Amino acid sequence: MSVTADDEGFMASAIRLSRRHLGRTATNPSVGCLIVRDGVVVGSAVTALGGRPHAEPQALAEAGELARGATAYVTLEPCSHHGKTPPCAEALIAYGVARVVISVTDPDPRVSGRGIAMLRQAGIEVDAGVLETEGRRSLAGYLTRQTKNRPYVTLKLAVSADGMIGREGEGQVTITGPEARAEVQALRAESDAILVGIGTAIADDPLLTVRTPGLEAQSPIRIVLDPSLALPLTSKLVQTAREVPVIVVAREDVSLLEAEGLPPSALPGISPTRGEIGKERDPHSQASDDDFASRQDVEQRASPLPISPPVGEMPGRAEGGIPPTDATDIDSRRTALEAAGVEIVYCNPYHPEILLPALATRGISSLLVEGGAKTARLFLEADLVDRILLYQAPGVIGEGGIESPLQATDIPSGFMHMSTRMFGDDRLDEYERGL
Repeated sequence: MSVTADDEGFMASAIRLSRRHLGRTATNPSVGCLIVRDGVVVGSAVTALGGRPHAEPQALAEAGELARGATAYVTLEPCSHHGKTPPCAEALIAYGVARVVISVTDPDPRVSGRGIAMLRQAGIEVDAGVLETEGRRSLAGYLTRQTKNRPYVTLKLAVSADGMIGREGEGQVTITGPEARAEVQALRAESDAILVGIGTAIADDPLLTVRTPGLEAQSPIRIVLDPSLALPLTSKLVQTAREVPVIVVAREDVSLLEAEGLPPSALPGISPTRGEIGKERDPHSQASDDDFASRQDVEQRASPLPISPPVGEMPGRAEGGIPPTDATDIDSRRTALEAAGVEIVYCNPYHPEILLPALATRGISSLLVEGGAKTARLFLEADLVDRILLYQAPGVIGEGGIESPLQATDIPSGFMHMSTRMFGDDRLDEYERGL
């Protein structure tokens, strides 16, 4: 049977449905499924919060007997292996669907092609690749973690009309208007983790949570590149670490300083309670200890424009922020951070090619890089950005501004312009690489 316009319409609906639980299904992808009989949707579902149950058995259960002879529209190939739940392909067979339409074939070697083969062997007609480009975009985090062993990285920048992202030395800057800021809250809610550098964490003292009413529980894991454990204990991030997880990424030689005379739990290695990652400095790195020290402040400091800041992220600087200098100080700071609920991992913060696979092993599939010019450059120069969201505002920052690492006129090669949207007076241009 050839693919029809109706097939594309139902698949588009399944893809929209799949986005409902982005960032909330743990290591499983957020998949949408529709059961359609005689042109009417009789069952629909998205992968449940936490990743189980999958979309297909939920949609089939809703359809009940109406699933027999119906068509199932699924954004990702139904699984064929026995994990913590039975294979979704078996459920489709058991309910007697006549046809399955799939957007994206699963790259997971346990599934890839096997789910389709299982369905066809049962006499079910299968059409794959329907709205595949759109389907891959909705599954970008999962596909990137499966095929590249790292999270899908989105870089978000808000740039003034004169090309600045902040003002030197004054704290957080509010560049975009309330409509654009609300959109960023939705973006955070769809992300597994959000990352800033220690300069932004100290200068702005941000929460980095989702503040949209009803979506607060979807706040992402908060990650700070903090090579020397300089994150102030009075910061909003530390003070809320037991409510929303905070990971501090310290460099490996900090771990080695701790190890001198400290108990075995402080030694580098994998620990279920501390989760250290990256036992050694990148062997390809030529940087000396002095180089690391000189790069310690990974962010330029931003400052507020004379308009109201985002609710919950008042500009200001948390007390402290001075890096500890010896093993005793570092152990004291580590103990205090961990006592507050902060997790410390040891993985060179300035080598995202090492950090990102380590985050993937923790089930992080999508990462939003949101803070600081130097952090943005770090990921851009490592060629590890998959999507760029460039907000351009009409306001001017003027003297003392921090120049944006990226403008609409110098988007790196390999990115395609996907869309332009307006949020009040602010313009958002979205650029993506092919998956």
